[in-house]
Amino acid sequence: MKRILSTYTELMDRVSVFLGQACTVFLFACIAVSALEVVLRYGFDSPTVWSTELAMALCASAWVLSVGYVTERSRHISITMLELLVGPRTWHVFRLIQMLIAAGAILVLTLALWDPAMKAISRVEHSGTAMNSIQPTYLKALLVVGCILYLLQLLSNIIRWALGTERETSGGH
Repeated sequence: MKRILSTYTELMDRVSVFLGQACTVFLFACIAVSALEVVLRYGFDSPTVWSTELAMALCASAWVLSVGYVTERSRHISITMLELLVGPRTWHVFRLIQMLIAAGAILVLTLALWDPAMKAISRVEHSGTAMNSIQPTYLKALLVVGCILYLLQLLSNIIRWALGTERETSGGH
């Protein structure tokens, strides 16, 4: 059983790291789209109707899909004052409590997002802007995917905690 769990954690960690690193492409594309819009708007007085929506979708995609990477690396925003005040053993228990609370919260969020996402997919929603893209549908579905990735990575971190193979997480997160 330990081998199966270790295999799961390794696989999930690889998926999270791959997605997190792949999301850099979205961020660079967002920079390129934004720079193009600036040149077209102020250099040629010819703004686009699509650049803002595309930039928002690219940034949102990077943010949502990289959640597993951030969780795998334990680089999310946290208050480390308690880590400094309590001993390593107590902090180790606090890490488990934090992961279990996070998993519960994300599970509730996933369940809350499920129906709106399925409704948006079944009847495609449009943005209502000049471009009138399907961005609302895309983002609602993407949030559910991001929550599932987050839950799967939290499960991996909890398994690592239980197996005693958790990576060093102190300092800088």
